Amino acid sequence: MTGKKPSEIAKEVFRLLADRKLLPTPDNYEKVYLEIQGLPATPDPFPADALRKVVLTLPAQDAILAKSVASLEDAISQGNWAALRNSLLDYVTKVENAAASNSTTGPKTNQEVREQVARLIEHIRPALGEDDPRLNEQIKELVALLRNASADSSAIKTALSNFNLRASFVGEEQAAVRLTLLHLLNLVFENISALGIEDRWLVGQVDGLMEATKPPLNLKRLDDVKRKLQDVIVKQAEAKQRSMEAQAQIKLMLATFIERLSQMTDTTGQFRAEIDTFAKVVEEADALDQIGPALQSVLTATRSMEESARQVGDELKTIRSRAMKAEEEIIKLQSELDKASVQARLDPLTGALNRRGLDEAFAREVQAARRKGSTLCLAMLDIDNFKQLNDRLGHESGDAALTHLVSVARASIRPQDTLARFGGEEFVILLPDTQMQHGVEAVQRLQRELTKHLFLQNNERLLITFSAGVAQLGQEESADDAVKRADHAMYLAKRAGKNRVFAAG
Repeated sequence: MTGKKPSEIAKEVFRLLADRKLLPTPDNYEKVYLEIQGLPATPDPFPADALRKVVLTLPAQDAILAKSVASLEDAISQGNWAALRNSLLDYVTKVENAAASNSTTGPKTNQEVREQVARLIEHIRPALGEDDPRLNEQIKELVALLRNASADSSAIKTALSNFNLRASFVGEEQAAVRLTLLHLLNLVFENISALGIEDRWLVGQVDGLMEATKPPLNLKRLDDVKRKLQDVIVKQAEAKQRSMEAQAQIKLMLATFIERLSQMTDTTGQFRAEIDTFAKVVEEADALDQIGPALQSVLTATRSMEESARQVGDELKTIRSRAMKAEEEIIKLQSELDKASVQARLDPLTGALNRRGLDEAFAREVQAARRKGSTLCLAMLDIDNFKQLNDRLGHESGDAALTHLVSVARASIRPQDTLARFGGEEFVILLPDTQMQHGVEAVQRLQRELTKHLFLQNNERLLITFSAGVAQLGQEESADDAVKRADHAMYLAKRAGKNRVFAAG
C-alpha cells in the first residue's frame, strides 16, 4: 500500500480516469483506486437480476423446455457461472431438436388439422341452411384456404373469424325459425283437434303429432308418427268411400220406399174403387149369379194388391240389407281408426302407455276415485343396474329387457290396473280401489314373478330386478304431487340396496 493520503489518492484516481477517458462510475473509480493502492481487484458481481429478466423471455411451451428453463433459474439463484453455462447449452440443444422435429412432422400435422376443420365446416353447412348467399361464399372460401397447403395462416385466421361471426347470426336465426315453426304447427294441431272433437281417431292422431313435435326433436319418433298417419289416411279414405256408398244406399232405399208407397196408394185407390163397385153390384143384385162376376173381379184385385205389396216388401228388405252391410263396414273402419288413435298413446317399444296415455289414464282414475270416494295407489318402478346391462350386452338387449318387464307385469297386475312407461327404464302402475298396504304387496308380487321368469338374452339367463316406491293419492292431492312422492320413495329404495319396495310417506 502507498503512504498517500486518501484525498491525494482521490485526486490521482480522477486524473487517471480523465487520462484513460473512463466515466467516473463507482465501478471504474473502485478499480483505479485499488490499482493505485496496489490491492487486487474484486471480481465482477453476478448479474442475477439481469439474467432472470432474460430467462423470462425464453420460450418454454413444453415440459422438456420448461425443465431446462428451471435449471437456468436454479443456476442463477446459486450464482454459479459453470452451472449456468451447462444449463444454457442444454436449453439451446433442446430448442434445436424441437425445431428439427417440427420441420419434419409439423407441416403434416398442421395440414391434417386443417383438413379436419374443413370437413367439420362442410358437415355443419346443411344445418345453417341455404338462405344466406354470403355465408355460403364464406364457407367455400374458407374450405379452399384450409385445403391449400401454401395458404397463409393469417388469411385462414381472418376467414375463420368472419365465418364464426356470420355463422353465429345464422345459427341463432335458424334456431328461432325452427322454434317458431314448431309453435305454429302446434297451433294448427290444436285447432284441428278442437274442430274435430267428435272424431276420436282424429283427436288421437293430433295428440300424437303434438307429442312428436315437442323439442328436442327425435327423427325416430317423427318417422313412427309418419307411418301411423299414413295408415290412418288410407283407412280414412276407405271410411269416406264406404260412408258415401252407405249414404247412396240409404237414399236409394228412401226413394224406392216413397215410389212404392205411391204405387201402393194408387193400387189401394183402384182396389177401393173395385170394392165400391162390388158393393153396389151386391146391393142391386136380385140373384147370386149376378154377384159371381163382381166377386171374381174383387178376388183378382186382392191378389194383385197382395203381390204388389210383397214385391215392395222384398225390394225394401234388399235395400235395407245393403244399407246395413255398408253401415257395418263403416263401423268396422271406424273401429280401426280408433285403434290407430290408441296407438298414438302407446310406447312403440314396449306397448305400454306412453306419458300422454298415462296422463289421460291418471286423470280418469283420479276423477273416478274422487267420485266414488275410493282409494287410488300408484307405483313408480325403476329397473336396477340398467345402464350396466346396456353397456355389457348392448342397447338391443336393454330394449328386450324393458319388453320382458312389461310382459311379466301385464300377467301379474289386474285387468283394471294401468301400466305405463314413464321414461327410460322407469314405469308407473296405477292401482285403482287399492290401499297402500295392498299396493305394496301387488308390486312385491310382481318382483317375485320376475324371479320366476328369468330374462334370456344371448343364451344368458338374467334376473331383472327393480326398485319401487308406492304412494296412495291423498284427498286433496294432485296427481303430480303423488308421482313425486312415489318417485322419492323409489329413490330411497335404491339407496337402501335396490330390489326393494318402499311406501311413500
